[in-house]
Amino acid sequence: MYAVIKSGGKQHRVSVGETLKVELLKEEVGAALKIEDVLMVVNDSDIKIGQPVVEGASVEAEVVSHGRGKKVRIVKHRRRKHYHKEQGHRQWFTELKITAINA
Repeated sequence: MYAVIKSGGKQHRVSVGETLKVELLKEEVGAALKIEDVLMVVNDSDIKIGQPVVEGASVEAEVVSHGRGKKVRIVKHRRRKHYHKEQGHRQWFTELKITAINA
């Protein structure tokens, strides 16, 4: 059984027991979280697709940790113009552990 959820403007395919990194959420570490934005639920041959969300479906998760991702290097360069600029960015994330999928 798996579900497709929406979090932080992105879609994630989740199943019970897995961990995933989503955009930063304002929840404490160890807090239980209920995600209502479920776009699709698949249970063997039973498929429920929402328009845009599945009514009555939810995904329960637990906040494992918060952190920052790997550094992404941004380089801007114009040849022969004496212009070179380097920048770095590290995106904040929240790590979730999926505990239940309620269809």
